[in-house]
Amino acid sequence: MRMGHLPTRGTRGLLKGAVLLFFCCAVALSLGGCDGAQGGLQAAAGGGGAAGAGAVGGGGGDADDGTGAGGSGGGDVGVGTTATGQTRTVLDIDDRPIEVPVSPQRVITLSEPTLDGALALGVVPVGTTSGRGQSGVPAYLSDLAADIPLVGAVANPNYEEIAKAAPDLILVDGTSINNNAEVIAILAEIAPVVATGYAGGNWEVNFRLVADALNRSDEAEAVIAGYERHAAEIGAALQPSYSSSTFSIVRWQGTSAAMILNELPPGRVLLDLGLARPANQDHDGRGHAEPVSLENLGEIDADYLFFGTLGGSSVNNPQAGGSAGLDGARKALEQAVQTPGFTALTAYAQGHIVLVDGSLWTSTGGPLLMTRIIDAIEEALL
Repeated sequence: MRMGHLPTRGTRGLLKGAVLLFFCCAVALSLGGCDGAQGGLQAAAGGGGAAGAGAVGGGGGDADDGTGAGGSGGGDVGVGTTATGQTRTVLDIDDRPIEVPVSPQRVITLSEPTLDGALALGVVPVGTTSGRGQSGVPAYLSDLAADIPLVGAVANPNYEEIAKAAPDLILVDGTSINNNAEVIAILAEIAPVVATGYAGGNWEVNFRLVADALNRSDEAEAVIAGYERHAAEIGAALQPSYSSSTFSIVRWQGTSAAMILNELPPGRVLLDLGLARPANQDHDGRGHAEPVSLENLGEIDADYLFFGTLGGSSVNNPQAGGSAGLDGARKALEQAVQTPGFTALTAYAQGHIVLVDGSLWTSTGGPLLMTRIIDAIEEALL
């Protein structure tokens, strides 16, 4: 049952019940069948919410076995217990209290930033979403996440697969399901759901909330400090040669372009390195790549242009498919040079089009994405 669209109010209750019944039956099989699961469904349907789901999907286990959270948390509201182990209360991005396991063992991440953040903290999810415009996990994380089962795509969680994974914690944010209350309510019947950020929100805020939910806040602060040191070091090395240059980040989608502005993680990297943007790009956008009409193609210009693609993906079509890597960027550039006005760009005329991995440069993520963009800039410019 792949639910790609929001259920209506008339079917939402039936859907939530069916999903939870499926989940409870899966858990109950080892206990002798679904009769006990039916009782669990009735109890959960009466209570509902993240706390009730936590009692069904929560997991115990060794906090140091590498599968869950073993560090110290930073935002506990309180600590309690359920039939499946200790819990603690954390606040999500909207300051809602959510009861989560003290040591989550089976985490599902339903966005690129939450997957990135979990991996940066040493937590390998039991399920995740495909990358934006990609058929598999985000390509820039394939070395770490290739074996993680997919339980949906951007904005399209597969409730049946999520339930089968038996998670004890689900992490979401505004880059995937857009903090949709209806979807979160359905997911919360399976396991506690923590919303960690907004589309276009600060990546560090998102990462810190991921870390708090995983009880690894101290580790997160170390990761952020390491990123800041790395950015300062590479930024200082870039300044002698590039202090007077401007830089643009462009996602080519089909036959047109979109700009990555300051609020998105790749734009933030440029700011952290002290690399200047053209005046018309030196501002925050609306939380996603900003489309540019062909008539205004000159708006993407700069001294240097980082050029990538997500297989034709756009704001209104995140599942376009195609290649997001360097091969995809080369093919997209072949299309771009056939577009009137592209070869007149300063960056093109000066040979300063830098092909990049679109999954890294033109989507979103967390500290791993930020660090890997810095590494890519160092390789291209130093």
